[in-house]
Amino acid sequence: MEARRVLLELFDAALRAVDGRACVARFLRETKLPGSVAVFAVGKAASAMAMGARDALGDAIHSMLVVTKQGHSDPELDRGAGVLQLETAHPVPDASSLAAGAEIETRLEALPPHLLPVFLVSGGSSSLVESLVEGVSLGDLQELNRRGLAAGWDIATLNSERAKRSRLKGGGVARILGKRRALALFISDVPADDPDVIGSGLLGQARGQPDAIERHVIANVDVAVRAAIEAAHARGLTIAARSTRFDADASAVAVDFLAALRTTSADGLVWGGESTVKLPEKHGRGGRNTHLALSAARTLRAGEPLLILAAGTDGTDGPTADAGAIVDADSIDRASLAGCDVERAWREFDSGSALEAAEDLVHTGPTGTNVGDILIGIKRSGTSLRGQPLPRML
Repeated sequence: MEARRVLLELFDAALRAVDGRACVARFLRETKLPGSVAVFAVGKAASAMAMGARDALGDAIHSMLVVTKQGHSDPELDRGAGVLQLETAHPVPDASSLAAGAEIETRLEALPPHLLPVFLVSGGSSSLVESLVEGVSLGDLQELNRRGLAAGWDIATLNSERAKRSRLKGGGVARILGKRRALALFISDVPADDPDVIGSGLLGQARGQPDAIERHVIANVDVAVRAAIEAAHARGLTIAARSTRFDADASAVAVDFLAALRTTSADGLVWGGESTVKLPEKHGRGGRNTHLALSAARTLRAGEPLLILAAGTDGTDGPTADAGAIVDADSIDRASLAGCDVERAWREFDSGSALEAAEDLVHTGPTGTNVGDILIGIKRSGTSLRGQPLPRML
């Protein structure tokens, strides 16, 4: 169990480094905004980011609109004056997403001149708020999302298609603001940390229209990776990182990661990125991280002293409540002994059921961040009694 605990500690260190509340509070305290502000927080980490704004700005906040995924809101926010917190749909938008989009439009258009709009944007925003262009129906948008997710489109492609159908995305908010000054802070889950891509460009720049929005990316997967490496070093372990994000099919990433883990001279590896999956018409419970983990488990050799964690930094893997999983060379046998047909589960993308049978799933609940996915692999022999446990466990 020691090696599994080490993996959880390293993942926990990565999450704390990109915590939405802490990152927003740190930035805003250093920036010292003048006057009163209106906060708009959207995304899976919206509630945590909004709490960070409250920590830093206090009574300077005139109003706050928070839109987040169902189950990701913070009840503490609801006790504050001038706060409206909405839970909407993810990963496929519904009528609640349209209602949230209408609320944002209404508030922006009626915003008093003396208030500085402060936007806090994290991954998941694409589905959570929407206002459709003329001729596009909610059904059209839902079909686009389902088709893109099932086909394994990368996030940039999917967000680009979403923006074409939206009055808010692709620079839509910037168009509403015109030349009005605003501040936008981002927790990025996309390659290159491009504000024009994060949340389908909810706070991106409108094409050909200069604006007065000051944009800052305050957390990304690279920060999380560095934190995992530093936490490993504190235990006397050497963990190597990949120089680029992973973004290929989950099964292919699993093969590449295992090959790199087997050959590294370090005690382990940590990669950040986001894999893709192409779902068959019939599929079971799971997401890209559990499918990646099960793919790795199928490839591990009997007795091989390797452990691999694959997990989403937002605490959810696709439509599940699982963050991901930790697998080893015995995972397949444990699942089989529990009565699971592992090969069927892998073929039908029912990885969550297989890894639940193996008792390998990782649960964190909503984490207050979303910078993509983390892969951490360690060699069991490299962890024997090195260092001391880190201060906090998941």
